[in-house]
Amino acid sequence: MKHARQRLGDAGEAAAAAFLEAAGYLIIARNHRCRRGEVDLIAEQGEILVFVEVRTRETAAFGGPEETVNFRKQQRVVAAAQDYLMRRRGPPRGARFDVIAVVSGQIAHYPNAFDAGRY
Repeated sequence: MKHARQRLGDAGEAAAAAFLEAAGYLIIARNHRCRRGEVDLIAEQGEILVFVEVRTRETAAFGGPEETVNFRKQQRVVAAAQDYLMRRRGPPRGARFDVIAVVSGQIAHYPNAFDAGRY
């Protein structure tokens, strides 16, 4: 049985995926996990692979969920993206890291929120 927090996160990821698909993205993977981290959504936008961290909160009373994607979380998303790219066979492609914040059903998309160059 899932806890309320996990159900909220699942709903936020589903809303983020629907948002991206409506904007023309193709979702190619969800919840890619490895020992060092996880990436919530992996999408294609044209020739670019987009690794998306989704953050969901019921309210923004204590700040926006995008503010919780700190340096450590970014490292874990980058590590999972690197794992995904190592396992995936195909031509080299450009990639970027986005954050999607979901609060009370409202979605804010932050393209290119951080990059892997710092890691």
